[in-house]
Amino acid sequence: MSFEPAPFAARRARLAQLMREAGGGVAYIPTAREAMRNGDSEYAYRFGSNFYYLTGFSEPEAALVLIADDKNIESILFCREKNPEREIWDGFRHGPEAACERFGLSAAWPIAELDTRLPDYLANRAAVFHMIGADSADDGRIVRALDAVRSRARSGVTPPASVRDLRVLVDEMRLHKDADELAAMRRAAAISGAAHARAMRFARPGHFEYQVEAELMHEFISQGARSAAYTPIVAGGSNACTLHYVDNRKQLADGELLLIDAGCEVDGYAADITRTFPVSGRFSGPQRALYELVLAAQLAAIDKARAGQAYNAYHDAAVRVLTQGLVDLGLLDGDLDGLIEKKAYDRFYMHSTGHWLGLDVHDVGRYKIDGGWRPLAPNQVLTVEPGLYIRPAEDIPEAYWHIGIRIEDDVLVTDGEPEVLSHHAPKTIADIEALMRDR
Repeated sequence: MSFEPAPFAARRARLAQLMREAGGGVAYIPTAREAMRNGDSEYAYRFGSNFYYLTGFSEPEAALVLIADDKNIESILFCREKNPEREIWDGFRHGPEAACERFGLSAAWPIAELDTRLPDYLANRAAVFHMIGADSADDGRIVRALDAVRSRARSGVTPPASVRDLRVLVDEMRLHKDADELAAMRRAAAISGAAHARAMRFARPGHFEYQVEAELMHEFISQGARSAAYTPIVAGGSNACTLHYVDNRKQLADGELLLIDAGCEVDGYAADITRTFPVSGRFSGPQRALYELVLAAQLAAIDKARAGQAYNAYHDAAVRVLTQGLVDLGLLDGDLDGLIEKKAYDRFYMHSTGHWLGLDVHDVGRYKIDGGWRPLAPNQVLTVEPGLYIRPAEDIPEAYWHIGIRIEDDVLVTDGEPEVLSHHAPKTIADIEALMRDR
């Protein structure tokens, strides 16, 4: 896919405008650092989300300096120099000159010159915008640059009067997806949905959870998604009652459900999908009853994922359906409103119904504004993921023991009906059983 710099330039322009509205200044945005796995072997590199959001530049050892004042806007990239010898070992590098042209920047310099040049960019600016506390080394870099500016005081140079958290501005920008972001997220959801369907076709009693995980990864990579967006959860039987189970080693048994929480990453953007299905291909009576309840709760929640609704409305809708269903099944006893008020459902449903989704799986953006839940707005993407987790207890019929069910979709808020980006993954009992019957 060819790279288009325009969307990234538009985001930088928007950030610069927000900086100007806040009084102007200089923003410093580094990418993520490389991390060692062991010895001289590194973890697969993944760029910093905010840096990539503003540049589209995926190489390590890079930083963006964005100047926004009354006079001008400048975007300056610092990156690795061209190095033919290192490129033999590590692969292609753009180098400053080519990167400046390809990524539509005002200027680009070698990353080795960052500490030397940064004080010049900070001099006589109103403020420096920085992701305070995100990385102690970068905090130190900003402090040293400010000290270098202060050392020039007798020549009439002044340092920024304030250090401001850049995330206050960027997080809100990232919460509202543009067309290019949504295209990547639709692609990630489509690939991930195909992977879930592949897992349903593959899973059988006697297979191991890690073999199912391998099928997921096969589908991700074969369709061009080079990595999972997070460590897949492949949880058979009682393992599904552990919310963040990632061991993925158990052998699957007949009569169990298999809960899979997995999504791929495309151009940095995550999918996050959960499906639960019977290893044997058919739901038992108790499994069916609980699954239908979770699905009803999810559909009610999705219907509340609409522009203008308070963020918590879809969680409240799911809780109400789940609590009533637990009463109907005899797992809870009491008045519906009273049970909800005292959170009696928390025994079986102990997490929220979703989160923002984007470059990060648990994406940035405030959930509350001025103490109240923020209203949903078009082009926000969130997950909708109610569940039930039934552990053995004396007051619980044994037929429900060890059943863990979660159903999760990625949902785009629009001006009208919510758009389920992850609709490719089979979800109804009829669709799941039909797919598994034809294995």
